[in-house]
Amino acid sequence: MAAVAGPGLDDLFTSAGARTVSAAPGRLASTEDIMAAIAATDRAEAVVLPNHRELIPAAQAAAHEMGEQGVHVAVIPTRAQVQGVAALAVHEPGRSFDGDVVAMTAAAAHCRHGAVTIAAKQAMTTAGICEPGDVLGIVGRDFVEIGDDPLAVALSVLQRMLATGGELVTVITGADAPDGLADALLEAVAEEHPAIDCLVYPGGQPRYLLLLGVE
Repeated sequence: MAAVAGPGLDDLFTSAGARTVSAAPGRLASTEDIMAAIAATDRAEAVVLPNHRELIPAAQAAAHEMGEQGVHVAVIPTRAQVQGVAALAVHEPGRSFDGDVVAMTAAAAHCRHGAVTIAAKQAMTTAGICEPGDVLGIVGRDFVEIGDDPLAVALSVLQRMLATGGELVTVITGADAPDGLADALLEAVAEEHPAIDCLVYPGGQPRYLLLLGVE
């Protein structure tokens, strides 16, 4: 079971056989929503990918309640959509449940995450004061860049994320991402880091132009 932030991400996870609930801004799933999704799988064992830091407690509460009903639930504490995608990529239905949980947990843990968004109002961030309309770059939970060009900000975010190495870059495009942004970003990455593989998914999530992952 996976929490997803946009219709493209919903398609991605459901195509892999997952049940989904909402992780969209302002529409985060409840414990009851997660329990209902787990129950709908009609399985004795389930893996939950919260894909949002604020959903982890609800997922853990749902796992406890479902455990009382005889369903073995493992919560992989994914804090971002890209971590959920990384976990999904190594999921093997034929593997033992415990072995699959270990592999998915490791994949998620090794995925660094970032994002590019647009400031809605003036605010103090860890990168300084932003104004409405500014492009903001995020690594983990920290604002690291304020600019006016989404591509430049995205490149700055990825450079920071790749500073400690990486073999795979994942880009998830949002509903408001400018046309060609992802392609231009991948071209720049390929020029600077030709050995790195890149994947792009149309996430359709609101608020965030890009969600970025490095593994």
